[in-house]
Amino acid sequence: MARWNWILSILIVLVSSILCDQEEKVEGFFSQSGHTNNWAVLVCTSRFWFNYRHVANTLSMYRTVKRLGIPDSNIILMLADDVSCNPRNKYPATVYNNANRLLDLYGDNVEVDYRGYEVTVENFIRMLTGRVSPDTPRSKRLLSDDRSNILVYMTGHGGDEFLKFQDAEEISAYDLADSFKQMSEKKRYNEILFMIDTCQANTMYSKINSTNILATGSSKLDESSYSHHTDYDIGVAVIDSFTYYNLEFLENVDQTSDKTLQELVKRLQQL
Repeated sequence: MARWNWILSILIVLVSSILCDQEEKVEGFFSQSGHTNNWAVLVCTSRFWFNYRHVANTLSMYRTVKRLGIPDSNIILMLADDVSCNPRNKYPATVYNNANRLLDLYGDNVEVDYRGYEVTVENFIRMLTGRVSPDTPRSKRLLSDDRSNILVYMTGHGGDEFLKFQDAEEISAYDLADSFKQMSEKKRYNEILFMIDTCQANTMYSKINSTNILATGSSKLDESSYSHHTDYDIGVAVIDSFTYYNLEFLENVDQTSDKTLQELVKRLQQL
């Protein structure tokens, strides 16, 4: 529990660098309540090989929250594409988030709960709100309660108040806000940290008015979200900048770390 609280505390600092006028609110978030369990919902909404980085973004966050104490039983992982098995992948059965390819994110211990065409707007909303069919397996259910702290991370292609799902449909800012409202009414969370890495990302949480939700994104209205770098051996970008710089700090954190929140804030302000 302590390690998860720590990562959440770090991630929350990202919001303070964007919303400086709300520093006092951010400072106390996730530190005042006696929650009893932690969950992560990690969603890649993009298909196709050229969106390799979105899969890598999501698997990077998956690896980090697991390393810091969240078990697979409390993680909902949604991947719209399996780039590890794509015939264009020069390194089959692997996914990397850096051109040096030192760490295989796919590895031997990845539990994907929703994959391929299962990653839809309807399934995402049903999973959040608990309105799944009776025969839905446990691994596809968000079994949270009013003592749950939840990280919701999303990445893909988006625009002003929408995020694409597989280039076939979109979830709007209104859909997301309504889902969180239903979660609040059903007492499905204690506090939520919502993070999104996409173009015009911050517009996706502009309609949220439920309590105890803190949100941050990679870009403002009319701003793009850019990839960090390309692996020229496979011919595609392997990670987005927003996720990369979060991980650059978080990957150096463990139970014995002496790194401080101030260091993270200073690092982000230098970007």
